Formats: sequence, structure tokens, C-alpha cells
Amino acid sequence: MATKKFPIHPAHPERNCWGCDKFCASGSMLCGNGSERTQHPVELFGEDWAEWGVHKEPTADGGDAGRAALPSEGLVGER
Repeated sequence: MATKKFPIHPAHPERNCWGCDKFCASGSMLCGNGSERTQHPVELFGEDWAEWGVHKEPTADGGDAGRAALPSEGLVGER
């Protein structure tokens, strides 16, 4: 069975519940996900939500300037 593809920029995200792969209408949730619908990330975080953490411009040394530090790398300024 094919899975549904999650839409990045739906036309009317307020019309569906985004809590599971059923994408039920907001007025008739079949999955029992709760009494309120789960909002789409575009409603919570804005139009550029899918681009967070994606950096297209490498630094001069070939690294990624905006890459988050790994837990083993520690924080900046940490001794």
C-alpha cells in the first residue's frame, strides 16, 4: 500500500488534521487523535518551516557554517 506524501505548502492547512497519515477533515477526525486537530507546521512556524537547518552556502573551508553542534562537540565557549 502506498503512503501519502506529506504536503510542504498545502493550500488550506486549516481544513485538515495533520496528526497522522489519514489527514482527516478537521470536523470529522477518524483516528481518535484527540478533540482538537493537529496543526500543520506551516501554521505553527511559518512558510519557511521546511528550510530550517538547511544551509546551501558552504564556508571557505568546505564546512557548513550553520550546522548545529553535535553533543560530543560541546557548546561554543564551553571548557
